[in-house]
Amino acid sequence: QVQLLESGGGSVQAGESLRLSCAASRSIFSINAMGWYRQAPGKQRELVATITSGGSRNYADSVKGRFTISRDVAKNTVYLQMNSLKPEDTAVYYCNAVRLDEWYWGQGTQVTVSS
Repeated sequence: QVQLLESGGGSVQAGESLRLSCAASRSIFSINAMGWYRQAPGKQRELVATITSGGSRNYADSVKGRFTISRDVAKNTVYLQMNSLKPEDTAVYYCNAVRLDEWYWGQGTQVTVSS
């Protein structure tokens, strides 16, 4: 089992930044991959960024160059630094963990970007 606790969402103006945090209940080295997904109203949940236990990163094309996923292994925490935010980034952001072919989700945190 993996429990995920997210924090850091909020409301900002276009061009501003936010950082999301996701604390895992176990060592992130025991988790195959962690990442962030988002779901806007009326749309399917989509991948934003992932990081594997080995440190490999993957980003959606829509956020490359603006978002950065990172981790603090001592705190079992993964971060999503979001810069140059756009209104189209507005969504509920979900932390995700994959361990032994099981998928786990956080409760979600709202990010709202106004123009």
